[in-house]
Amino acid sequence: MSETFDAIVIGAGPAGEVATSRLLKQGLRTALIERELVGGECGYWACIPSKTLLRPTEALAEARRTPGLSQPETTWSEIVKYRDYMIRNLDDTGAVKGYEDSGVSVFKGEARIVAPGTVEVDGTRLSSERIVIATGSEATIPPIDGLQDAGFWTNREATTFSEVPESVVILGGGPVGIELGQMLRRYGAEVTIIQSAERLIDREEPRVSELIEEALRADEVELLLGQKAVAVKGDASQKTVELDSGVSVTAERLIVATGRKPRTSELGLEALGVQLGERGEVPTDERCRVTDGVWAVGDVTGVSLFTHVGKYQARTACADIAGESAIADYRAIPRVVFTDPEIAAVGLTTEQAKDRGISLLEGRADLMHVARTETYAKGLGGEMGVLADRDRGVLVGAWAVGPLAGEWIHQAVLAVKAGIPVEMLLDTVAQFPTFSEAYLGALEGLELVG
Repeated sequence: MSETFDAIVIGAGPAGEVATSRLLKQGLRTALIERELVGGECGYWACIPSKTLLRPTEALAEARRTPGLSQPETTWSEIVKYRDYMIRNLDDTGAVKGYEDSGVSVFKGEARIVAPGTVEVDGTRLSSERIVIATGSEATIPPIDGLQDAGFWTNREATTFSEVPESVVILGGGPVGIELGQMLRRYGAEVTIIQSAERLIDREEPRVSELIEEALRADEVELLLGQKAVAVKGDASQKTVELDSGVSVTAERLIVATGRKPRTSELGLEALGVQLGERGEVPTDERCRVTDGVWAVGDVTGVSLFTHVGKYQARTACADIAGESAIADYRAIPRVVFTDPEIAAVGLTTEQAKDRGISLLEGRADLMHVARTETYAKGLGGEMGVLADRDRGVLVGAWAVGPLAGEWIHQAVLAVKAGIPVEMLLDTVAQFPTFSEAYLGALEGLELVG
């Protein structure tokens, strides 16, 4: 069997869905191929369930910090029920029907490119002059002795569980590891996070690491930093992780949160003469093109593995398909970790800026000097920092650790993206009282980085 389409999208996660909807609006007869659930990793096993589970624990902490409020009652069964509603009970029937009703042909199965312009899925060959690859990413599983035999959770099991485990060991102190760790601790589990690097979330500024480590320790999360797991023993009810320091940690559940890798297995790119990158990513140009008639978007490209980046790339690719001038610009991609307090950042870190030879100015602000902080809750803290190019007089990066930081980081996102002069930012008036007032203090404190 064979069918011809104006466009084929491989992968129905957020990036693939954006591409499909845009291609449909262009009047292109589109086929959408998905190996699992339409909606992808983000909708069923990552962003949506994790943020849904994080919110009750955040609200509980907010109530504790707000004078005059009593502690809300936590009803786990209702939390699970709402989580399951948000992930559609892992059922994409409605999503598939929605696409089919709009004119999209949905194919369920593993897609493989067998020739230029030709994709095979479960014995059916689909042809098109336009193919968009959006196959996403999958959890990276480290080669630790005994890990596979002992059994473990990835983000999938850690966001869809029905009963809170008594104790958990988490391998990895990046965004996923610390979000899950704090969430599970606040639901009552004993939590240990093992991080091979000397600090958590080590791709961000050292001060960011210090602040989130303080918050996690306040929640009584045990942090074992600068230590590497070398072996795992256990069974269905108990896991023991042995570290290179000689320490052993035992818990009911073991979560692997050591990163993700592009999902390209059996994709068939060799049929197009395309070689994967060093990290297994599909290489693209500034228009998200892979080769003639083929585009790639989302995690599979290895560029900033965030849902919002995948959606942005899908918009860029579809604009290119439509013949418009579109170039992907990754200078101002926001990075948010939904812990309590939230972590938010954009642009370059101090180390990255120095590596590029930028004459760097840095300014910081203590959120305790912003009126909104104490009106928001009692006992809060937090900081933000801005990085500016001294020669050009514009921001090149910013970070914040504090309440709702993921919301007000976008002022810096726009400043970095548009190259707004620091002088104009200093002359911009922020609403009183809001956390955005912190920008003024940070900008006024800009000093040369030694």
